[in-house]
Amino acid sequence: MKVHLVDGTYELFRHFYGAPSHRNDAGREVAAVRGVVSSVLQLLGEGATHVGVATDHVIESFRNELWPGYKTGEGVDPELWSQAWPLEESLTALGVLVWPMVAVEADDALASAAAVAADDTGVEQVIICTPDKDLGQCVQGSRVVQLDRRKNLLIDEGGIVAKFGVAPDSIPDYLALVGDSADGFPGLAGWGAKSAATVLARWGHLEAIPPDPADWEVTVRGAAKLAVTLQDRHEDAVLFKELATLRVDRSLLGGVEDLRWRGPTGDFARVCADLDASGLSRRAEALAAAR
Repeated sequence: MKVHLVDGTYELFRHFYGAPSHRNDAGREVAAVRGVVSSVLQLLGEGATHVGVATDHVIESFRNELWPGYKTGEGVDPELWSQAWPLEESLTALGVLVWPMVAVEADDALASAAAVAADDTGVEQVIICTPDKDLGQCVQGSRVVQLDRRKNLLIDEGGIVAKFGVAPDSIPDYLALVGDSADGFPGLAGWGAKSAATVLARWGHLEAIPPDPADWEVTVRGAAKLAVTLQDRHEDAVLFKELATLRVDRSLLGGVEDLRWRGPTGDFARVCADLDASGLSRRAEALAAAR
């Protein structure tokens, strides 16, 4: 079997900005919810059998306490975020397992579920459906992969190395050096994608990089200045790595069978009516009947 783990927060943003506005009879904006539910139904229609969706039930997490510039809800369109909780309700009614995260983030939930699924010898492949860079640290060979559904691009371990220049377990170190604008931490001045990849491809992790650039054993432009920056801001680099490292909690998922889709619940027709999308209910019933 294959396990599909979906980044519900990313999908909500994607459909909010990619789909035309649609208001239900109560005047509430519901287009993004409709789009995500339709997208998950498409996934099921393409043969997915075990599906889980992680969402950010709140935007801020423990990482905001570690770094004041970490992403917050500031600037998020209220009509986008107003659909976050209806999305969780809609997917639950569809019969999909949903993880609404509060203390940690949706990406942490995806990493946790991927770890549990990868431990199961009955699982052929774990497909993490998100383009987020930090999830690259979870990729393992061709067994645990990332899927950018918008681009229909599947990325295995070789793809991670080709894209970033480092192995998956060096992704937190890489992001610590170059920063991650999506999550709101800047990295270290002067360190770019090429220099970070070159040094980490040799040394793997921040802690292993020699303080003297003469010992780096690789050629990097401006190495002396980069080494000074790394030494002067070592504490920040370690903190940024901590921000980029996903937390794995295997208790999040009891077992892979918890992810099996068995059809919509009795509430799904009502939820679809509220979304002004009765067609989604008919699609779900047809898919369940065909299983």
